[in-house]
Amino acid sequence: MRTPRFFSLLVALVMALTLVATAVPAQASGPGSEREAFSRLKFGDTGWKVRKLQSRLHQLGLHSEVVTSRFDAQTRDGVRTFQARRKRETTGVVDRITWDKLVAKTSAPTTEALHNVYTPGPAILKAGDRGLPVRRVQARLEQVKWWKGKVTGVFDEKTAAAVSGFQTKRKIPITGEVDRRTLDRLAEMTRKPTKAELFNIEPTGPALDARCMTGRALCVDKTSRSLRWVVGGRVLSRYGVRFGSDELPTREGAFSVFRKSRDHVSSLYDTSMPFAMFFSGGQAVHYSPDFAATGYNGASHGCVNVRDYNGIRWLFDQVRLGDRVIVYRS
Repeated sequence: MRTPRFFSLLVALVMALTLVATAVPAQASGPGSEREAFSRLKFGDTGWKVRKLQSRLHQLGLHSEVVTSRFDAQTRDGVRTFQARRKRETTGVVDRITWDKLVAKTSAPTTEALHNVYTPGPAILKAGDRGLPVRRVQARLEQVKWWKGKVTGVFDEKTAAAVSGFQTKRKIPITGEVDRRTLDRLAEMTRKPTKAELFNIEPTGPALDARCMTGRALCVDKTSRSLRWVVGGRVLSRYGVRFGSDELPTREGAFSVFRKSRDHVSSLYDTSMPFAMFFSGGQAVHYSPDFAATGYNGASHGCVNVRDYNGIRWLFDQVRLGDRVIVYRS
């Protein structure tokens, strides 16, 4: 038989357990919590956590405003820069320490930021403006096919229509005026306009090979050490390049791009070959950090090296598989 003392002790025990349970706060949970179960993020990953990562990197100027759910090269570069600034190993992988430091340095992304919903910013350029900044915008719009004809330097109805078209395609608030968001997005997608583009100067230089005058071609001239991107007989961009050594020469002839690899690393030489466009065996047009650092003091292993990072990044996105590569001497 249970005694009154037994029941008193039982009631006291239940009350004590209740007090302990209410004194310990529950773990934050749900998709909006920053303390949700952590998992490493790396190149190629996808999902909602990647959007949060990209949005936080954007707050530090390490990613574009547009979030995509895909851990791409831009995201990895942003993570590496963040790690380098904090004297950590630049792996490009978001581990627990990297994530916690990023959270500490930024604020929780808004719903609008995570869904790429924007409000217009103050106009930097608008109808009636004139000058070099307008020329730059028109020249960049021409690079992405939103401007046709001569660059005028006058922000007129034609310019406003081109800006509106660009904003519509990129889901930017459509104002026909150039705000910071529009200008940054346009800069990300294009390269710095040349003087010839800004002032409608017909380019001069060594003659193009006849094989470059029709269709789409990467026209590589060993004599002038230049690469010209030619579409329909018109030179759209030009780059200084270097070639292979006498022992490993760059092959001459007519080829076509059969493979593209944005973040390629040579399996033979274990060297980085960003924005590689292969045209003959293992030979490719690609960005070369060594060429950028040492210039013509060195040589490639047969590839066509480009040292203009922003230029080759833009070119990589223009070139399609099957586009011709003409390597010749003028």
